Amino acid sequence: MSAGSPHTRVAETPMAPDAGARMHAFVAELYPFCRSITGDGLRRTLALIASRIPLELHEVPTGTPVFDWTIPREWNIRDAYVKNAKGERVIDFRESNLAVVSYSAPVRATMTLAELRPRLHTLPDRPGWIPYRTSYYKEDWGFCLSHDRLQSLPEGTYEAVVDSTLAPGSLTYGELLLRGERADEVLISAHACHPSLANDNLASLAVATELAGMLASAPRRYSYRFVFAPGTIGAIAWLAANREGVDRIRHGLVLACLGDAGRPHYKKSRRGDALIDRVAAHVLTHHGPHAVREFSPLGYDERQYNSPGFDLPVGSLTRTPNGAYPEYHTSADDLAFVRPEALADSLSILLDIVSVLEEDAVYRSTSPFCEPQLGKRGLYAALGGRTSQDDLEVAMLWTLNLADGRHGLLDIAERSGLPFDRIRRAADLLREHELLVPAEDAR
Repeated sequence: MSAGSPHTRVAETPMAPDAGARMHAFVAELYPFCRSITGDGLRRTLALIASRIPLELHEVPTGTPVFDWTIPREWNIRDAYVKNAKGERVIDFRESNLAVVSYSAPVRATMTLAELRPRLHTLPDRPGWIPYRTSYYKEDWGFCLSHDRLQSLPEGTYEAVVDSTLAPGSLTYGELLLRGERADEVLISAHACHPSLANDNLASLAVATELAGMLASAPRRYSYRFVFAPGTIGAIAWLAANREGVDRIRHGLVLACLGDAGRPHYKKSRRGDALIDRVAAHVLTHHGPHAVREFSPLGYDERQYNSPGFDLPVGSLTRTPNGAYPEYHTSADDLAFVRPEALADSLSILLDIVSVLEEDAVYRSTSPFCEPQLGKRGLYAALGGRTSQDDLEVAMLWTLNLADGRHGLLDIAERSGLPFDRIRRAADLLREHELLVPAEDAR
């Protein structure tokens, strides 16, 4: 934390009124791609993000050791289907890229329905939806379909074809560093490996891209590092390549599931009391209905950033958390499930979090012996005897009382129960009237 600058105003960087619609349109543009943890679908996705922000793409070759993991063979797919005896496609990758188990090995086989059935995955409790299944690290193959479709298949002989390749190649991830006044970094990470699932993960890709574009044109105290990588193995690969530089990360957020209509959820870092945990909880408290959850080693790539060897202060921001909504990892996580207004709201929360990180500062009162007279400076209402006071006046009194060189603006906001922005505006006014001066960095 530092004294900061009253001219640094990330929160006042205007969010375009059509930002939600623009992000939803980006989700729709990305939606058809068959993404996985490697391959051309992932590259196409990152290339489209790179057409909007100056993303640097990295390739990590197959066989590269990354801590206890190894970069797998690259997977690409051209087609996949199951045909009945009439030659009709009853399961068709061209209709939905969820129809094939991700990373399915190439196969061309004729078999009975009974022989094929163990490789067919459905959701009996959601009979109209197609599930999403993967086989990343065990060579296998299979298909996904609605339970209704499976129930309609008659006994007989079927042709199963997966026209895919598993071959030496590489894993791709994208990275953007927006340098600020300081080398200290804020990490923003989003996974980019799921196929046509709009909320998980395309919503967070769209929000992160929009956020990066806005921060690129705003004054920045911190440096901001955006990482777009396949889940788990991608974050591990990034950490392996950046092991010597992660000590610059002061705060971080993993973004996921940011487009549904649910209330926002924040999951704390492993530390539980990191500044990012306090900032996110404070912002959400004044935002509206929300939930703050304790850390657990389940979920998205916060697992990797919070592993004990790194123990980075990285939390996770979602709306409805992964696995907590029925549409999760199914074909029902489609474009209609993601809402423009939810995307805009998620971006607004992130901008508020960034604003607090940027503007949290420590001040010292120039009039610490008793309360300074605000009225003669035009900072206090001329009419006395009122039973209530304006929030800004209350914010000024709290700020003056705690401006002792030890308490930052976030400390004051938390203790007063007032929004950070109110405390920050009070501090600006007090600085203009020379009642506050910056203190030395206390953290």
